[in-house]
Amino acid sequence: MRRPSIFASASLAALLCALTAPALAQDAPAAADAVTDTGENAGDIIVTATRRASPLSDVPIAVSAVTSASMQNSGANDIRQLNQLAPSLLVSSTGSEANGTARIRGIGTVGDNPGLESSVSVFIDGVYRSRTGAGLTDLGEIERVEVLRGPQGTLFGRNSSAGLLNIVSKSPSFTLGGSGEISYGNYDYWRAAARITGPISKTIAASIEGVYSKRDGFLKIVDASGNQTGDTNDRNRYFIRGQLLFEPTSELSVRIIGDYTNRDESCCGAVYIDTGEETGTSPTNYTQSATNRIVTILSALGTKFPNGATPYTQDPYNRAISITPGRNYVSDLKDWGLSGEINYDMGGAKLTSITAYRDYKSADYGDYDYSTADLLYRDPNTYRQFKTFTQELRLQGSAFADKLDWLIGGYYAHEDLTLRDNIRFGADYGRFAACRLMAGAGNTSNLPAANLALCAAPIDANPLTPDIGNLIAGTQANLNAGLTQAFLNAGLPLATAQAQAGAISGGLGGGLRALTNIPSGSGDTDSRYFQKSENWALFTHNIVHLTDKIDLTIGLRYTHERKRFSAALNNNNATCAALQPQLAGIATNAQLGSAAQLAQGILTLACLGNASTSLNSLNLQNTYSDGKLSGTGVLSYKPVPSLMVYGSYSRGYKAGGYNLDRFELGNTGIGTAISPITYFSPRTNADAASLLFGPETVNAFEVGLKVNKRQWGVNIAAFLQEFSNFQLNTFNGTSFVVQNIQGCKTTLAANGTCSDTKAGLTSKGVELEAYIAPTRYFHATAGVTYAKTRFAGTLVGSADGQTPLDPALFLLPGSDNSNAPRWVATASVTWTPPLNSAGWTGLVYVDNRITDDYNTGSDLYPEKRQDGYVVTNARIGIRGPDQKWGIELWGQNIFNSNYTQVAFNSPLQSSSPNNQSTAQLGRFGTMSNQLFSAYLAEPRTYGITVRGKF
Repeated sequence: MRRPSIFASASLAALLCALTAPALAQDAPAAADAVTDTGENAGDIIVTATRRASPLSDVPIAVSAVTSASMQNSGANDIRQLNQLAPSLLVSSTGSEANGTARIRGIGTVGDNPGLESSVSVFIDGVYRSRTGAGLTDLGEIERVEVLRGPQGTLFGRNSSAGLLNIVSKSPSFTLGGSGEISYGNYDYWRAAARITGPISKTIAASIEGVYSKRDGFLKIVDASGNQTGDTNDRNRYFIRGQLLFEPTSELSVRIIGDYTNRDESCCGAVYIDTGEETGTSPTNYTQSATNRIVTILSALGTKFPNGATPYTQDPYNRAISITPGRNYVSDLKDWGLSGEINYDMGGAKLTSITAYRDYKSADYGDYDYSTADLLYRDPNTYRQFKTFTQELRLQGSAFADKLDWLIGGYYAHEDLTLRDNIRFGADYGRFAACRLMAGAGNTSNLPAANLALCAAPIDANPLTPDIGNLIAGTQANLNAGLTQAFLNAGLPLATAQAQAGAISGGLGGGLRALTNIPSGSGDTDSRYFQKSENWALFTHNIVHLTDKIDLTIGLRYTHERKRFSAALNNNNATCAALQPQLAGIATNAQLGSAAQLAQGILTLACLGNASTSLNSLNLQNTYSDGKLSGTGVLSYKPVPSLMVYGSYSRGYKAGGYNLDRFELGNTGIGTAISPITYFSPRTNADAASLLFGPETVNAFEVGLKVNKRQWGVNIAAFLQEFSNFQLNTFNGTSFVVQNIQGCKTTLAANGTCSDTKAGLTSKGVELEAYIAPTRYFHATAGVTYAKTRFAGTLVGSADGQTPLDPALFLLPGSDNSNAPRWVATASVTWTPPLNSAGWTGLVYVDNRITDDYNTGSDLYPEKRQDGYVVTNARIGIRGPDQKWGIELWGQNIFNSNYTQVAFNSPLQSSSPNNQSTAQLGRFGTMSNQLFSAYLAEPRTYGITVRGKF
């Protein structure tokens, strides 16, 4: 249920009480210190969002500019912390720090799957970073961050369909200077940063900077005795950036940047947030069971805490987890690059060239099931690597007596993506999988709790010993009796009925025993995925000054993308290949009822994610090529210098690509059955095409108003964005499913297809931003975003309407998108009073973000819903003359708000192959026992910072 009280408190705090409540730093109000310390009009902050240095108040697009002073006061070191400063932006991370997702106006791309690029692009010093996770590290000293909202494509080299983050670092100076700071906080947090800049000669300046940070993890790892054996989600990283600025003449400048980032951390653990088992007929009509059969099996295989609680029943915000010993989480990242930017003023035109090469490699492995049982893990030979070369050229100038500001440009990018993803079965997987099947997916477990606990016992030769081997024998006997009677009822003679029943039940019994005995370490030994991408584009962005008060902006872009996919899969799971010919006939025989279902379950779990030695002979290859025209048109009117109104239309585009997940190999999406992937026969080379997903496009409309006064200002934008073929990535408990989401204008056909399609996802709303600066030393800002980001009422899984929506996504039609709160309010207050005649000043700073309810899961299961929350940061300090030194006490999330970044289906941890939640009660079955886990947001942190400069 939506909570209007969240909006009420947000709007009151942000709009009516901006002088006394915390507030935001964006658009016109970006630089609190710049305004309070220099008297500068906040709307006159210079940005390059249109590739022209312009005051922010003159830019006829929705853009937020966050300066270094604002980020420093808020304690923001990476783009994730920009959430406090821009209400339309939400940045989160999931399974590793390499997986980041940025959303603007409720639109973004889930970052766990490396085959998908983000709908929100990230640029650092003009260089495109191909995945959002590249911004989830220390940014060093920056000049500003520009948050462009809506599709972009006619101004920056790489196009984006939802928005763009443009991060600009501080350039070298021809005046000698330096700065440094050191911080210490709870969780044994240390951060040290330093920068020095100055001239090498009259024409060359240089700078070098470095950042080192470390802290203990936010999650405690606890063993069976209750002792803490370690922690995870810690920090241990450093960053180095060097720059050279060569200015031989006033017309020519060359800027060369080299940077290197290293992270060697334990990341990322997850906690359980929902482990109930429910039976009923609808999401609102169900009964909570006393136990959960999956929890019972996991507890038998795993550990308990000393107080009798298990990792599955404790409060997740105790931040204690228990995982398989030896499966600790590892995140090892190395990211480096070189770029060269040349600007040459030729008199009538200016030429800009940005050439860059980047190498990004992230190895993230460890316990993949996030539980105490040893089910699945990624081995240390797992990594993803992006090698990217980009070249951007722009030529811009003015013509017709400055009536036209023109810009033309070209862009080229070549990227080699390598994913080595080795997922293996743990020592407990076989017993867990067999017990999961025998427990059943009905309202009650097929096995009593006492028998479920016996699943932890290995098989022995004694028929009297209560272990899983004898449980399998019992299951086989029950099936034999049931099948015999069914065949007798069908008119078969007794001997024939008994023979056929015996063969089937014997095959199923053998299949269960084979499943139980899958060796630990079975799975990928060296599975690699490759994607080579070539992108080129031509674009133009022109501003026609129709009068001295009216401007018309026209932009156009053509983008061509070509991607080549290949994979070399190496797997040592011989159990799957052996069972496929034995059980395929049983699994596909609908007349066999529960026996066929059991055969399907055995094959699904034995061949989990197409894990089979039969993959080794495949030569998977496929090619994708596409070209699209996009562009923008803006009409703006500035009747007086302090007021501007504008209206715009933009068409955005993001290319298609490949789902780099063998689990989905062969899933064409055709048909309406649950879990359309089947493991009844080996995969073929032709299945490579099933991993392809199509391009995403958007039509966006916006009207806005900007008022910029000396002591106050306000910006209002109303927007409508219609996304077609929206690229959705969701984890269903077994695999990452990627589908293009498209709306249907008519009713669906019986097979779930549609003959007349429309946009599948629409984002519409209003953004309001305001600032006041009544004195030199006081500045307050406020912002509210209302964004209704909703799927169409009827959906299909492709632009042509011929692919049905994946059954796991049945909650999407007519619902709000994930991670898209309708109401967000942010606010900030900065007060820098003089303390004495010697030039000492104080600093009092508070910022706040109030977020409405939203669902954190792409499939929108109700267990993944996050209630509204408030995050507040604060800082108080003393600074010397000209801020040559400063001492500050700070706190992040000072009220310790507990909330999750992303919730997800705990891998394999359900009795049903459908991974059912309460949302599926009465639709796909009458039982729900899927376990759900979550990556938590950071708790309260606090500390002290000492800084100085010369």
